[in-house]
Formats: sequence, structure tokens, C-alpha cells
Amino acid sequence: MSLLEIKNAAKSFGGIVALNSCSLSIEKGKITGLIGPNGSGKTTLFNVITGYEKVDAGEILYDGKNITNSSPDKVFAMGIGRTFQLTRIFPRLTVIENMHVAAQRQGLRGLMGQWNAPQEQQRALELLDYVGITHLKDTPAANLSYGQKKLLEFAFILIADPQVILLDEPAGGVNPTMINLLASRIRGLNARGVTFLVVEHNMEFVMSLCDKVTVMHRGAKIAEGTPKDVRQNPAVLEAYLGD
Repeated sequence: MSLLEIKNAAKSFGGIVALNSCSLSIEKGKITGLIGPNGSGKTTLFNVITGYEKVDAGEILYDGKNITNSSPDKVFAMGIGRTFQLTRIFPRLTVIENMHVAAQRQGLRGLMGQWNAPQEQQRALELLDYVGITHLKDTPAANLSYGQKKLLEFAFILIADPQVILLDEPAGGVNPTMINLLASRIRGLNARGVTFLVVEHNMEFVMSLCDKVTVMHRGAKIAEGTPKDVRQNPAVLEAYLGD
């Protein structure tokens, strides 16, 4: 059953076509990989799903509801969380303070005496432990490594218990140990029913993790199937390697 559907989405920036009548379905309870050459429209697709960009045409449906051009806050409140290529955390705040903000969802009010619920604090610590960075809870986020910042952002969105998580290059620039930890956590959450859509250039990570892989090129879907099928698809090889 499709939980998230993109129907004929179109998006242009001036004369540059980022999405060209792009359609795909994300199955509930599955881990779907989204791959393609640089500039193929993957991040733009994430942006229009989550409300950071508006489509010029087409529809986006979530659990049967039309969420086309909804605001990011509304999309997040519906149960769709996402990470970014460049992490969006608060660098001047400590790791635990970042989690305070995530729990409050009302900006920096969470640092002004409103972090009172013991269960919220406990939940934040559990999630930091889940992604393996509890020992860094009092460290300013700016001092984290690139990989640790990605793990913090992952924990940041998990505090809201999203049904769907969109991960934008989660393994990019991350060392192999952290990649293995991240893959393990994604599988664990998926086993609990969380649906994932993962944009990634690390093919080994995608092919070993995902149930289905969708391939984009020039703003549109050109192939989809099992990792094995996609690896052998001539259209995919041509998109990556050229003639």
C-alpha cells in the first residue's frame, strides 16, 4: 500500500527544469532508495514533499490526503520527518539543548525554563543513546564531527515519532563505523513500522539497505525495482555512465 505518492510533480527554477512530470509511490513499511546522478532532482523532490519548495504542477498525497504545497510545519506535524544534505541543527547549543528545542517545537522557548517534563528529558537521552552520542550530550553541536552532526539531526527528528522519514545523503562523509550504526538503526525503526525514503550516493549502502530502489534522471523517474534489478537496468547504466 502506498503511503506517500508523488503524481506528475513539476518544478522549474527559471529555465532549469528540476522535476519533469515526476511520479513515484513510497510503500508503507518499506525502505525505498532514491538514486540518480547529481542534478537529477532528488533533493528538489524532497523539498516539494516537505514543503520547502512549491510544485508548479502535480500532486503530493500522504496517506490518501492531498498535502500539495503544504507548509513544512504542517507536513512535519502530519508525521513526515526529514534530514538535509547540510545538517540543520543549532551549532551554538549543546547536543541536549538541541534535543530540548526538538521536543518543544516552539523555537528557543525550550531553553527558557519550559523543559520541565521528566519524560521528555528521558526520551531525549534515550534517543541520543539510540544513535550512539549520549556521551556528547553536553558538547556544543558546533564541535561535533560531520558524522556526529548527522546522528544528532537523526535523533532530532526521531523525538517527534514520524511515520515517514526522508534521509538526504545520510552516509555522505560519514565513517564506516557510523554508517553501520546508522543502517542498523534504520532497520530497527523500519521493523517497528517506520517508512523510509533514502537519497544516497553510496551505492553499497543503498543496495544493502533498501527493499526497492527508484532511479531519477533529468527530473523524472527512469527505473525502479529491487536493488538487483536496478543494478542491471541499461537505462540506469546509461544515466550514470553516458553513452
